[in-house]
Amino acid sequence: MSWNVFIIGQDELSRQMLPHLRHREDYAFHELLSFEEVVHADEYPFERLVATALAQLERFPGSVDAIVGYWDFPTSGLLPVLRREYGLPGPSLEAFLKCEHKYWSRLEQAKVIPACVPAFQAIDPFDERAVDSVEIDYPFWIKPIKAHSSHLGFLIENADQLREALPTIRGGIGRFGEPFDEVMALAELPEEVAAISGHHCIAEAIISAGRQCTLEGYVQNGEVHAEGIIDSLRDETHASVLLRYEYPSTLPDALQERILSNTRRFLSHIGYDDGPFNIEYFLDEENDRLWLLEINSRISRSHAAIFQLVDGAPHMQVMVDTALGIAPRMPHREGDYAIAAKQMLRVFEDGWVRRVPSQEEIREVEERFPGTLVHLNVKEGMQLSELQHQDSFSFELGVLFTGAENREALIERIEACRRMLPFEIDPLTEQESH
Repeated sequence: MSWNVFIIGQDELSRQMLPHLRHREDYAFHELLSFEEVVHADEYPFERLVATALAQLERFPGSVDAIVGYWDFPTSGLLPVLRREYGLPGPSLEAFLKCEHKYWSRLEQAKVIPACVPAFQAIDPFDERAVDSVEIDYPFWIKPIKAHSSHLGFLIENADQLREALPTIRGGIGRFGEPFDEVMALAELPEEVAAISGHHCIAEAIISAGRQCTLEGYVQNGEVHAEGIIDSLRDETHASVLLRYEYPSTLPDALQERILSNTRRFLSHIGYDDGPFNIEYFLDEENDRLWLLEINSRISRSHAAIFQLVDGAPHMQVMVDTALGIAPRMPHREGDYAIAAKQMLRVFEDGWVRRVPSQEEIREVEERFPGTLVHLNVKEGMQLSELQHQDSFSFELGVLFTGAENREALIERIEACRRMLPFEIDPLTEQESH
């Protein structure tokens, strides 16, 4: 007999990864809501998404054994609401919000791991006195209290730059802000959090100096477990732009233990249980100080294929098994490679896509380097600014997952793949760029 596992917004990557789960025969996977509804949409009417999902589950003739998802909001917010309806294992709605409401999360972090928390404050972008309300020092980052992929995130160096950014923030913040407010209405909130809606921003002191990493793990029966730490390599010019993830981390063991200790303290404090998480840290090597960047109440989809290459199964294994209430059956260091990476194929100027790698060229790369996967985000004829979920500085043409026996060989393999995957981007004319 198989467990019925419902996946919110299933995509091509998960269809490629799920056959690699250990004990695959134990699971029957079903899509719940489409990718277009929860990821590739212009708006996310949360109450309607909940109603649609519940109607689909009610029509299902068998048992509903688990509900999972690996996308950011609204998927991450749908999980605790839908699981609550079916009495399924998973973090509570309040624990989810203490992770993903950026302001509430900082308040809770400051109570138990204050040394990891930068100066921060909430800012209402619709307040006529928003610029005058700034209490932390310039420069700082500003971003909505609920967004992802650096959406509407800006580096602010002075009051004039803040004035310039606010109209753009006001124009786009409702896309995630409105549905996030619908989620907040379902939870019990402390007074200082209830006043900070999805239409607010958080301003934070800059903590981007040094190395960045992500701890992937899970909590079950109140115990925090680490699955692995992934290093994040950023662009030297644009500090907020990620170029590559590498696994496993090269951070010293003692530092990895500090990261896990801080994470345990925070997750225990907020009562997070029965689910996966990923938590990002910066290391200020000069001062030997850890900064917590953000925490997500889900696995990172970006890391699934590199866990498969190194450990022998995607960490979707952890997502599925914790949702079923069983101990995750995730292997360790049983993959084909000692090191693996997700390489983002980025450009930093808007333009028209004239050519993308052909299916034959992609197939040649994947056959030449076993285990390698290539995913494209762009199509011929589109303008790069049409892409959704991009940061404020670059455009992601696609991604490359690959592995090797050591880091030197990994870099050589990435460069070989890039040469075999030609893009042609025409710059915008002067009129088009204004």
